[in-house]
Amino acid sequence: MLIRYIAMPTERARAHQAGAVDAYGLRPERRISDGDGVPCRHCLKNVPRGKEYLILSYRPFDTLQPYAETGPVFLCAEACERAPETDVLPEMFRATPDYIVRGYDHDERIVYGTGAVIATHRICARAHELLAREDVAYLHMRSARNNCYQLRIERAAVTQA
Repeated sequence: MLIRYIAMPTERARAHQAGAVDAYGLRPERRISDGDGVPCRHCLKNVPRGKEYLILSYRPFDTLQPYAETGPVFLCAEACERAPETDVLPEMFRATPDYIVRGYDHDERIVYGTGAVIATHRICARAHELLAREDVAYLHMRSARNNCYQLRIERAAVTQA
């Protein structure tokens, strides 16, 4: 089985970059990046020093329900290119020692027992373990320190030759 790391959808990023309100109905806050620790959830790169970025409440779920966590994320203020969907953990995340990896079912509910703080070098292996389970539809990777949403991890579509 292959996996893929998935950034924030472009249509959601573009809406916020154009001034759309966030998950709490507020306009995103604008700040200037110091060049360190401002990870854009769309391009999956740190916002460069001196460039504007947005802070907004993000809910990476399609429906409102008790497990639909909402939290702060950063986003380039100007349109940026979406990170490619790949089976390689994006470079931006490799310097941090660990992350929370948690499984969700097809109804967007947490699959109990799947969430844990995982060493960064073990994320790929843990993703394969969890996505091999029939009760797990996809995963979230979140900050181990602040629980901030980082990206989604899914099974990759396998094509037949």
